[in-house]
Amino acid sequence: MSFEAGEAVIDEIVASCDGDLRGALMALLMVNERLENELQRLYATVRDGDTLH
Repeated sequence: MSFEAGEAVIDEIVASCDGDLRGALMALLMVNERLENELQRLYATVRDGDTLH
């Protein structure tokens, strides 16, 4: 991602939180946690040889 694209994404995230930087950071942390949980689930699936659902 280019610097300009990153800036645009940041602006979009902050705007979606009505300019509340703390709210934007909280939203990003929540999304990150969800993605980390999904990665852990995928790693466990691969490790255990299960099929992905």
